[in-house]
Order: sequence, then C-alpha cells, then structure tokens
Amino acid sequence: MTTISYPAKPSPGDRVAIVSAAAGLPGLFPLPYELGLERLRKDYGLEPVEYPTTRKMGATPQERADDLHAAFADPGIKAVIASIGGDDQITVLPLLDRELIRANPKPFFGMSDNTNLLMFLRNTGIIGYHGTSVMCELGRPGTMHPQTADSLRAALFTSGEYELRPAERWNDINRDWADPATFDAEPQTRPGTGWSWVNADQVVEGRSWGGCLEIVGWLLMADREIPQDLSEFDGGVLLLETSEEMPSADEVFWTLRNMGERGLLQRFSALLMGRAKTWSFEQPNGPEEAARYATEQREAVLRAMGVYAPNTLIVFDVDFGHTDPQLVIPYGGYVRVDGAARRITVTY
Repeated sequence: MTTISYPAKPSPGDRVAIVSAAAGLPGLFPLPYELGLERLRKDYGLEPVEYPTTRKMGATPQERADDLHAAFADPGIKAVIASIGGDDQITVLPLLDRELIRANPKPFFGMSDNTNLLMFLRNTGIIGYHGTSVMCELGRPGTMHPQTADSLRAALFTSGEYELRPAERWNDINRDWADPATFDAEPQTRPGTGWSWVNADQVVEGRSWGGCLEIVGWLLMADREIPQDLSEFDGGVLLLETSEEMPSADEVFWTLRNMGERGLLQRFSALLMGRAKTWSFEQPNGPEEAARYATEQREAVLRAMGVYAPNTLIVFDVDFGHTDPQLVIPYGGYVRVDGAARRITVTY
C-alpha cells in the first residue's frame, strides 16, 4: 500500500503552474481564463505560470505530459492548477514519469477529467485537491462564489480541519463564455436545499477516493490506476459526482453496479454524492425536468447501494463537482462524515 502524504503548501507571492492536461480550452475561451488568472494574482497573491499547451487545443498527450513534468520538476513552482477539464486525459497517464513526480510533490487542483491525474497522484503518494479550475471557478462571472473562494483559500494556504457547509444558494446553469456580456453580472442562483442523509446513525473518518463518475468508469474499463489490493479502501470515503454530459440514471446505476461487482462499493464506509449537474447547453432542462433528473439519479444510486453496500452512510447533494459553489475536497486526504451531527469535515 502506497504511503500518501500532503505536499507542502504555497504561500502568497509564489509561482503556480497553470496546465491544460485535459484540453486547451483557454485558447478558445480567453475571457473566463484571463479573469481566473487575474483573480489568482489579485485575490490569492499567486503568480500563474503558463506552459506550451496551456492555451493549445489539440495538443498531443506527450506534449501535455511534458508540461506536467516541467511543472512538477521546477522547484520554483509551488502548486499546479488545471485550467479546465476535458475528455481524454486518460491518454496522458501512461506517459507520466511517476518517479519524477513522486520526487517533486506539489498540490494539484482540478476535477472532472482531472480525476485521472488526481488518481495517478494518489497512487504516487501525493494528496491532491478535487476542485477548482481557472476557467470555471476562478473565472466565474461577477465574483467567485464566497463558499468556493473560502474553501479554495483554506485548501491552498492552510493545514488542518475545515468544515464543509451546505450552500445557501447554488447554480448549475452556464452562460456563453464567448459573449462578453456573460461577465457583466453574477449567475442567477437558487435557494439551497441542504444535504440529504442516509444511514446517518454512524460516524466515518477515512481517506477519500473517486471523483467524476464517468471518468472513474473509464479508468475501471481501462484497468488503469485501480489498485489490485482493494483493502486499502476499507473504511474510506467514496466521492462521486456527474458531469455536464448528464449520464442517464441507467448509466449511473450500471457504473455503480459494475463497481459493486468488482468489490469496490463494499469497501467504503461512506459515500458523498455531489449535487447532480442538471443543465447543459445540449439539454437545457427547466426546473421540473432538472428536478426529475436529480431524483432519478438519486434513486439509481440508492438502488445500487442497496444491493452492494446497504449499510453505507450516504450524503446526497454535497456541493462539490460540477456545481456552483464548488467545495474543495482533499483527494486521498482525510474526510470525516458525522451522521449524527450532520457535519462533513475535511483535512487540508
């Protein structure tokens, strides 16, 4: 079993790498990207450093791997932050120099397709951070959501416990990044509904694993970065959330069923299920359709867990993943889920 540890934190004034290990979308949508860079400088006091593929669409897996190697090997770089997600980071993983990265541990922030790199880092012994990309969270129109901003600041600069709290207001509807008017005002938000708890008569504290459900499924299909000895997940906290691809309830159930058949679901003592993304440009659901989609996804999760892990502590609609606000969760780090107190605490 790999020993996993927290890498050293950056400090205000430090240089941080901005990488596009999934997709070079900053080259297509400069407005949210430039806004995110500005906030890193002004709000967090960090100096972003770009690489050859940061703004390059169509970069080869090897080119993206080279940028990651350069970022981790440079002693002047104190953290690595994803520009955004994508859909083919799995092709970069075989090209990564595990020993180089292990010898130069740094905090990495990303989610969605960056689940690939988070899982790679965990298996390399480095705790990463599930959450925050330059374009989505740092580049949010108007201002950053205060809960996102506070969670990111704590994850970047502090060590120790941090309590996650349900969003008072939230949003999952996007606007056109190519339209400058998008950035004139904050997104419209809806009142928070809190978190929903199942089997809440227990307290679980363990290391986290998981990420974007679709990416976890792809990694399982490729049998990549999945430990052979699943006992290292015993008592842990499973993190799952779905993307703007909006997989059907059947797809969610099938992925979880296959995880159960592989013996994965049974290992974890708690599941944190991120708030479902219920809107996309391809499927712009109204309120009723969005509520139906979220309900059907929840029922699919409960059906699979009922078969394979019926006693697992589950929390639905946790504010991480493809949602706004987006709370940062240490990947491979400690998470405490207190059912009786209805509290979730992470260790940054």
